[in-house]
Amino acid sequence: MPEEGGTRHRRGWNDDGVDANSCDGTTTLIVGAYPVHGEISRRLLDTLPVVLRVEAGGPGDAVLDHLAAEVAADVPGQQVVLDRLLDWLLVCAVRAYFDRPGGEPPAWYAAQRDPVVGDALRLLHAEPAAPWTVSTLGERTGVSRSTLAKRFADLVGEPPLTYLTRWRMTLAADLLTEREGATIAEIARAVGYSDAFAFSAAFKRTRGVSPSRFRRAGTGSVPSLVSSPAGRP
Repeated sequence: MPEEGGTRHRRGWNDDGVDANSCDGTTTLIVGAYPVHGEISRRLLDTLPVVLRVEAGGPGDAVLDHLAAEVAADVPGQQVVLDRLLDWLLVCAVRAYFDRPGGEPPAWYAAQRDPVVGDALRLLHAEPAAPWTVSTLGERTGVSRSTLAKRFADLVGEPPLTYLTRWRMTLAADLLTEREGATIAEIARAVGYSDAFAFSAAFKRTRGVSPSRFRRAGTGSVPSLVSSPAGRP
């Protein structure tokens, strides 16, 4: 597996004894890898099976054709093109899986198709530290506060500000382990909290542990994030 992710290839892979230029019995293998770590990635991975198989005939077929052509062309910039094509192929595969007949995509994915809730989600994802209220979010999406609140809860399964808090804590969880030199107050401000105590309370309520303990666990300083049973230290 490529340690840093991306596409790795070898020209001329084929079954033994088969002409690489023949269309009969030739197998072309393209391997790509994404290093996955952190809580943001987990939101997607937890909704996917261990092995995801996508049938031929979808939009990903054209991307595979581009990948095969690029692998065969040893030209400058090839790795950049291969990596972007791999990104494209991954998106096609995930879409095909979620959008298949009988598919059960997560609410946050399906809701992005809604013109109002989709805009609201994109705003919350892009500007998590903004001082959002349901009213200001409604203004930005062009609907009333009550309309947004109901529509968001119906499609996403929770109120807008509850979703925002969970999204902020997800971002904070990654920042706590990625920015070891940052203080808790700095992490709090990065996700929209001016008060470190309010941030710590929200983080513990959402994640089950304090930010400091989560950071120590993420850097290998403590053995587990499992909370102690009630009445025990």
